Amino acid sequence: MSDTTSERDDTWLIRQLRRAMQIERHEIAGALLSFGYFFSVLCAYYIIRPVRDEMGVTVGQAGLERLFTIVFFVMLAAVPLFGWVVSRFEKRRIVPYVYAFFIAHLLGFWVALEAGGGGKLVAGAFFVWASVFNLFVVSMFWILMSDLWRTEQAQRLYGFIAAGGSLGALSGPLITQSLVKITGPTNLLLISAALLSLAMLAAMQLRRLFEGQAGASDGSARLTGKGILAGAEAVWRSPYLFRIALWILLANVVSTFFYFEQTRIVGETIPDRAGRVQLFARLDLAVSVLTILAQLFLTARVLERLGVATTAALLPAIAIVGLIALSIAPVLGVIVTVMALERAVGFALANPAVKTLYTSVDPEEKYKAQSFIDTVVYRGGDAISGWMFGALSKGLGFGVSSIALMTLPIALVWLATSRSLGRKPATTQS
Repeated sequence: MSDTTSERDDTWLIRQLRRAMQIERHEIAGALLSFGYFFSVLCAYYIIRPVRDEMGVTVGQAGLERLFTIVFFVMLAAVPLFGWVVSRFEKRRIVPYVYAFFIAHLLGFWVALEAGGGGKLVAGAFFVWASVFNLFVVSMFWILMSDLWRTEQAQRLYGFIAAGGSLGALSGPLITQSLVKITGPTNLLLISAALLSLAMLAAMQLRRLFEGQAGASDGSARLTGKGILAGAEAVWRSPYLFRIALWILLANVVSTFFYFEQTRIVGETIPDRAGRVQLFARLDLAVSVLTILAQLFLTARVLERLGVATTAALLPAIAIVGLIALSIAPVLGVIVTVMALERAVGFALANPAVKTLYTSVDPEEKYKAQSFIDTVVYRGGDAISGWMFGALSKGLGFGVSSIALMTLPIALVWLATSRSLGRKPATTQS
């Protein structure tokens, strides 16, 4: 059959995707399965996120401040355990085992809550667990992606694949809102567990789909790190991985500043609670729609034309403009515009670009270093920024304009780090 005849047989959607991403026919099954996998992962999390947030209300504001610190230290303990799992089992078993671990915990929390264990202890435990759950299941997804797709494929396909997650993040709250009064909050954990089970099956099917392909990673191989802290050691030793970790850390520090200021400005400007919820809902909807459209039809083209480093640099460039704007006019319109642009560009462009970088490192670093960066470094950025901005505002009494200007040098270092991401490691994957 000729290529022209094959193209006529494609559906309208497939033809549009092939034009947008330059996807090859043999890549379609893997891309669609990856799309569905990421949809299931983020939909599972966003279904239970309102349950987690309600647990936060049960704990109280003072308790939440302690819980954020606890989450960081739990990450420090969890990463060595994950390193042990990675070193002990075949690569094809790592993702299913990790997901089965979290599915078992979801079922355990369901049993505890059904039995009436809804006190502050269980609420605090679930809040911490959900915060760890989110980062690990998403990190495992991207680790598998970097193990299966080559760098050139990732640049073309990661935008489309990431759109699956964005659609899941949009669908999860809609499912929760529709079903919570019918099923009750506790039974939402069962729906989340079912979706995570689908994600686990998709991960296993993807591994089978890629087996035997030229250049595909061997799923039966075992990784032999030097120890359970091999991920942290690899980040410290490798300038390439260190730059990625620094980028993630600086991104979280600056993003947390915007988040804090959004909370403060919205609270001061809109006294009505319903009005605040409506504003946040509209912002989330706008960001989701922009992100999905960009991921489907823009990400691949931008990555191809600008390259990974320049694409990643778009996010700190927007942050720099946003910091300057906030220092001049710390008002509602400015912070909402900055947050919308930052989140949409981050989800649609910067995040796929940074995830593409991991396709160039060896399997040991993909499973151990990437997990360390996506969990400990990520939560470390949250903790550092929370302590730092709390000290500047509450402790020293600086206003938003002053703190914005103090954050500007951090954003400039972040921009410089983005430009350095284009330097490849000494050993790359074929």
